[in-house]
Amino acid sequence: MTETGTVVERHDIVVIGGGPAGLAAALGARRAGIDDVLLIERDRVLGGILNQCIHDGFGLFLYKETISGPEYAERLAEDAAREGVIFHTGAMVLDLSPDRVLRVNAADGYRLVRAGAVILAMGCRERTRDMIGIPGTRPAGIFTAGSAQNMVNLHNLKIGREAVILGSGDVGLIMARRLTFEGIKVRGVFEILPWPSGLERNVRQCLQDFGIPLELSSTVVDIRGRDRVSSVIVARVDGSSRPIPGSEREIACDTLLFSVGLIPENELSKRAGVVLSPLTGGAVVDETLMTGVPGVFSCGNVLHIHDVADWASFEGFEAGRRAAEFVRGRRSGAETVEVRVGENIRYVLPQIVRRGASGVTLNFRVRRPMRSVAVEVREAASDRILTRVKLYRLIPSEMRQIRIPTSVEDALEIVAHE
Repeated sequence: MTETGTVVERHDIVVIGGGPAGLAAALGARRAGIDDVLLIERDRVLGGILNQCIHDGFGLFLYKETISGPEYAERLAEDAAREGVIFHTGAMVLDLSPDRVLRVNAADGYRLVRAGAVILAMGCRERTRDMIGIPGTRPAGIFTAGSAQNMVNLHNLKIGREAVILGSGDVGLIMARRLTFEGIKVRGVFEILPWPSGLERNVRQCLQDFGIPLELSSTVVDIRGRDRVSSVIVARVDGSSRPIPGSEREIACDTLLFSVGLIPENELSKRAGVVLSPLTGGAVVDETLMTGVPGVFSCGNVLHIHDVADWASFEGFEAGRRAAEFVRGRRSGAETVEVRVGENIRYVLPQIVRRGASGVTLNFRVRRPMRSVAVEVREAASDRILTRVKLYRLIPSEMRQIRIPTSVEDALEIVAHE
């Protein structure tokens, strides 16, 4: 990957992405004793999506208080700068090779960067109307929830007068409240699943507290309007998420927001040869957060979608620490075993564990809301239970954890049952 006349830089650890996970990963590497840590961020400022999240509720676990998204980003960035992380903002990583060479383009020129270890922290993007195939005309007034948040919070724009929100993801719930503050009537939030996609506290604080209706098992089946959205047609859906004939009704509105899921931003990961999980959309990693490409680690929303920014930050700290171990040559090349999803489990992470590893923590989500739940981690071959916890309630929108107290020797399976 050498190119004649190209500036070549060398760094011990390079972090791609300056959101909460990336900033924490850079900090984690520095605190683990690595002096040469470079963070590359394509935006002009650090913080990622946090900068448009002006509501509070961030930092309860990391900072032991609730602060806004910009304040959270500022604290992490200030800590990273104070502790010696090198920042390169306004820079785009164009390519990443399996041998950890990055092609980087920025206002001050094009360069190759060779890294002892790379930490992927590129975040995620929103699903769009095209991805879910909503029919109808293509008028103005259709936004993803995140783009609407950007326009309202960062550019002080009023995006409409009456809005409908499709999907009950956390950004959509938060924007229902935000639009209400801006004098925009939210006619309703419609969710195709029989339960909310976002956190319960956001349902309470953003919808119920403001009298905004939430209709489950419902979806938008048509969009009407010529120059601007004039109305949408909503319908109930059956157990297979198919619209029920005869249940359609028209709702007048001039604005439609989509809050229908997030996708890890893994184009660079693919270029590096990283294997992705069909369940998470992110990398397959072991308990050190290293992908199948030696020296390439992954954390934050590019690995799997987090419901709380603090969890992305904690994952970043761990990725930085583990990348530091790799750079120092402290990682063993032990054989790995698989961690499988079993009854009622939507996904588990890590998906592989090095044989002999002990004290491994598994992150998981369930497929459906459950009460009085027993979560078990078993040896797949023998069904021997390695650890078991009882939980009062589990919902798909909340990531949970379970720790394996013993060393892992064989393939595992995690299950949940009422």
